[in-house]
Amino acid sequence: MFMCGLATVLQCFLGVRLPIIQGGSHTFVAPIVVMMSLERFRCPDNAEGLDEQSGNNTVIDWTVRMREIQGNLILASLTQVLVGSLGIIGTILRFVGPLTIAPTVSLIGLSLSHVVAMFCETHWGISMLTLFFLLLFSVFINKVEIPIPSFSLKRKCHMKKIPVFQLFPVVFSVAIVWIFSHVLTVTDVFPNNSTIIEYKARTDSKMEIMTKAPWFTIPTPFQFGIPTISAAGYMGMLAATISSIIESVGDYFAAARLSGAPLPPAHAINRGIAFEGVSSIISGLVGAGHATTSYSGNIGIIGITKVASRTVFITAGVILMVCGVIGKLGAALAIIPEPIIGGTLLLGLGMVASIGISVLQFCDMSSTRNITILGVSFLMGLMIPEWLSENSDRVKTGSDELDQVIRVLFGTASFAGGFIGFLLDNIVPGSKHERGIDRWVRLSDNGESEPEVDGVYDLPFVTKYIRRVRLCQLCPVSPTFVKYRKSYLKILAPQEDRDTKSDRENCKRSLVELNSDV
Repeated sequence: MFMCGLATVLQCFLGVRLPIIQGGSHTFVAPIVVMMSLERFRCPDNAEGLDEQSGNNTVIDWTVRMREIQGNLILASLTQVLVGSLGIIGTILRFVGPLTIAPTVSLIGLSLSHVVAMFCETHWGISMLTLFFLLLFSVFINKVEIPIPSFSLKRKCHMKKIPVFQLFPVVFSVAIVWIFSHVLTVTDVFPNNSTIIEYKARTDSKMEIMTKAPWFTIPTPFQFGIPTISAAGYMGMLAATISSIIESVGDYFAAARLSGAPLPPAHAINRGIAFEGVSSIISGLVGAGHATTSYSGNIGIIGITKVASRTVFITAGVILMVCGVIGKLGAALAIIPEPIIGGTLLLGLGMVASIGISVLQFCDMSSTRNITILGVSFLMGLMIPEWLSENSDRVKTGSDELDQVIRVLFGTASFAGGFIGFLLDNIVPGSKHERGIDRWVRLSDNGESEPEVDGVYDLPFVTKYIRRVRLCQLCPVSPTFVKYRKSYLKILAPQEDRDTKSDRENCKRSLVELNSDV
């Protein structure tokens, strides 16, 4: 939790500078599981943990495993920093249009439907009640303003009307349903038997977290020893890192769309990916056991609350850091009943899926070409990961490392669907207007076509000094980065300008011919 907060502060303040919460990436679970299945990390055959010769308890040194996870995570994250700093992602984005972004972003939400169902199935009634209050506060009565006592130097004490339901729909919904669940817990409406799935709807189902959590804990580097690395572990972590990068790029566009900000330019995306790598390196050093990435569910909350202030999200990051240091505070958040979390995710991830679909407004959806590409991308993005989860042993290329990379990459729906969309969109013939590339890049290229609003993606305090150094224009993470701007304008010049130029040349040719005839 401490690392989630630190990564959020770094990303919102210095990284992509969009309101995005950072958190532990589930994508890295798969390579960790594969890594731990190696011969030197397997548990002893005696399941009881006893030494068969002496009969004494054997201690399995789990810190050896943690050091292996840390080392490979640091190495893969260092690669991510290089990818962002060298502008590789920004270069690839020159060929990315709405037909790539739409499946990438939408499948982030759709592919996590099983996670939402896992939370909701603990008690569908509580989950639907949470969803009901979320919809009530965020859609039906979101414009209702409540008088709130306020104070200002100019007006002193006064009453101010604030749309509190629009600002705090999640807080109100969780609080109301949590209190209701507590009443049902006290009256023993929910079962006491922990083997029954509805038991997780009780407010005391995870109380042991509160009792076991320490009051204070300080993350320290190398607390498990010096990290170790291996080729197989690095390749697995690298595959998860690539998948996380693709998902994060989709999140950046979704966050910008929901925030009403200009679409992120190349330098902001490069910087965001680089700082995700920096945060993941720190995670590896302190032994958090996971990399950090953008949290899609929190992006959906922006659409519900209409709050996209960087100050708010940086404050949230500070709160997460405090909760990570003060163990009891973090534990208090962790005991929220699972069906309440499921109801919240249901709306949040649904918003992310719909944001991906909304990107299609830039391309011609009456085109059979576009409809075909989109349909194949969505279906393949859902089908390939499902097939791999059931037939992972059938991926055999002759290299264990390559097999692991393929399983992790194409086991992620957003990467699989986005890759298919990217490939088809760039090889199937179609005009830039039909593909939506011209309008998409013109909207993204804020430096030439649509000025950035209040320097949204400028670095704080130092941008005015960076602008004085012309060499910074070649740095992929600099706000003044303009390496590809001329090529953008040349390739994606407005159609009417090209038509006017062509008409002018034809007119000149006709005049020459007329004069020669005379």
